[in-house]
Amino acid sequence: MFFTYLRRELRRRRKAALVVASGLALGIALVIVVNSASAGMQQAQGKVLESLYGLGTDMTVTKAAPPPSEGGRERPRFNFDAQDGDETQSSDVVMPQGFETLASSTVGKVADQAGVAGAVGGLSLSVLKVDGEFKPGEFAPRENTSGGGGGGGGGAGTGEVRGGGANFGVNSYTVYGTDTAHQDLGPLTSSKITDGRAFEATETDAKVAVVDSAYAKEKKYKVGSDVTIKGTKFEIVGIATADSGDASANLYIPLKQAQTLSDSKDKVTTVYVKADDSQQIAAVKSAVQKNIPGTTVTTSADLADRVSGSLSTASDLATSVGKWLSIAVLIAAFVVAGLLTMSAVTRRVQEFGTLKALGWKSGRVTRQVVGEAMVNGLVGGALGIAVGVAGAYVLTAVSPSLTAEVGSAAAGPGGGGGGMIRAGGPAGQAADKAIEIALTAPISAATIALAVGLAVTGGLIAGAFGGWRASRLRPADALRRVE
Repeated sequence: MFFTYLRRELRRRRKAALVVASGLALGIALVIVVNSASAGMQQAQGKVLESLYGLGTDMTVTKAAPPPSEGGRERPRFNFDAQDGDETQSSDVVMPQGFETLASSTVGKVADQAGVAGAVGGLSLSVLKVDGEFKPGEFAPRENTSGGGGGGGGGAGTGEVRGGGANFGVNSYTVYGTDTAHQDLGPLTSSKITDGRAFEATETDAKVAVVDSAYAKEKKYKVGSDVTIKGTKFEIVGIATADSGDASANLYIPLKQAQTLSDSKDKVTTVYVKADDSQQIAAVKSAVQKNIPGTTVTTSADLADRVSGSLSTASDLATSVGKWLSIAVLIAAFVVAGLLTMSAVTRRVQEFGTLKALGWKSGRVTRQVVGEAMVNGLVGGALGIAVGVAGAYVLTAVSPSLTAEVGSAAAGPGGGGGGMIRAGGPAGQAADKAIEIALTAPISAATIALAVGLAVTGGLIAGAFGGWRASRLRPADALRRVE
């Protein structure tokens, strides 16, 4: 009897039911789109951080910067031999990025801390290569402009040097020394080998290199080619393509070779750390800072706070404006659904009064009204899920491009050509170079479950309004309105 009456009433009042369901559907669809867009922005932000730190890295440990009172860091120097003729000269300067290094033993100390699942050291280098030639000037005697004969001319050997000068070019690039025996952490994990092969675990001190695909294309490097760093030739064994954004370095070489080139024996610039539990990252950070003095610990959350650009702006809008807009629309939809249901009950006063006169209890009438409201809510939920999923699909298909910049960059050696991230990662991106990320709107099972919960909640709220009104009806009300 309950379902028969329910089906008949919904058919008879299709327009009213559709209005209630549509209102709920609008609010639910907006919630799905906003939640999906927010999830997409979180994924995009994660890709930005992975391009700096690598997959699986929860935090990095670097040496604390010295106070300004200790003076500036040593500037790079280039030495050239005095030579005759127009011979080309070249000088390479290889130095750790940030000029600050940690002892390799720090990696073991970090790994021994409670809550640390793994720790790997890496050495980030900046290479400045200056090459060109000095052209000597030519001695030219001065012309005698006094006129006339006699010995009044200029003395022997008088003249001036003309011409000469220098023509030098500067090439800067980044090199990352990776621990080939532990390649599960670090910036190289954010790139995939698209040609050739990766490092082998035994190549701890081999003269081999992996080149970023963009840099390889610029310099026309291929697998099997040689690249020279400070007079040392490295064979290119692989080409790596960054999963998103820019690569962390132009070249990757074994850690020991990087230490040798930069005169940084048993030194690293960064320790990449993976925690046992992502919920305990803050505790691990505190333990490292307490037990290993003179270090700076930067977590993914710390770096995420420094992400700026359109990605940050869109994320703020989604989490603040979008969230409150969704809440406002949902509240309005729930209230409107409740008022419409209560209004429909009022118009059915004769019907419910007659049913009570025939023996229906107030509880049965209330259950009937709540049942109708629940069906309206579920229909609205189904419509809202369909519209929301469609909206998220359109957003993913369009994939608007957002830019992200990681703030607080320091000028590298030699000026703007060597910008680096001071938060601990290698210098793949300067502060003035934005990373472009395509926005997607993934829909999770939790989002769908939230939509179903909202549909049920909307139905219950509308049913509560209508049930309250129905429970107050008396059979005498029906008799008064009989014509």
